[in-house]
Amino acid sequence: MPDPAPPRILALANQKGGVGKTTTAVNLAAALAARQKVLLLDLDPQGNASTGLGVPRAERGAGSYALLIDGRPLAEVIRATTIPNLHLVPADQDLAGAELELADLARRESRLKTALEAGAPALKGVDWVLLDCPPSLGLLTLNALVAAEAVLVPLQTEFYALEGVSQIVQTLERVRAAFNPALRLEGIVLTMYDRRNNLSEAVEADVRAFFQDRVYDTVIPRNVRVSEAPSHGLPVTHYDPRSPGAEAYARLAAEFLRRHRARQRQEARA
Repeated sequence: MPDPAPPRILALANQKGGVGKTTTAVNLAAALAARQKVLLLDLDPQGNASTGLGVPRAERGAGSYALLIDGRPLAEVIRATTIPNLHLVPADQDLAGAELELADLARRESRLKTALEAGAPALKGVDWVLLDCPPSLGLLTLNALVAAEAVLVPLQTEFYALEGVSQIVQTLERVRAAFNPALRLEGIVLTMYDRRNNLSEAVEADVRAFFQDRVYDTVIPRNVRVSEAPSHGLPVTHYDPRSPGAEAYARLAAEFLRRHRARQRQEARA
């Protein structure tokens, strides 16, 4: 049997906080895990992705800090979650100091890329590696963008949305020019959408007019079950699978895979 293909690496990034980035990372990972094997790597010092998958701060042990700063092997920091086919590298307690410590290290922008390449045996059989970035454009996010092949941008449907997404697009262009020429924008996912609010519709129209087919058809609505799920240590896809939020994330995963297969066919023809 041939060796399985290496995993595809996707960063979820937006320098603006409170846009549903971590919620999207956790729930997209869980929805993908219904069909494929997924590793979620928590690079946000707040550690909300780890909490949302049922790993309390006091129980995390070695995680992404140990991987990036201490050089611990990937296999030593991966842990199972309660979700079948979904594994996690948690945000350990020291990650808050990683930005300062990375600044003094050699090849500071590519330490994650190096760690994932060195950890290839631990990734055997993994289909997707999702990187949950901090809400900033510092060295942790830069490491994710250098390691990733694509970036998914969750975008809240509110007034400052377009201003924020233009900044992340400019950052992607700089990273492509300096470190990772293959990096591409996977797409933009509209989050916290309220159909009763004219502003949501106006922002959606502006974003789709500007980014066209790079904006996903699936829209994530405001939904109280999405907000409740992390307190139970579960993605909403498992906390309340029939809720509008869970169903939206299931559709998002299906659209994500559909777009991926279409891109593969296009690349095969090229």
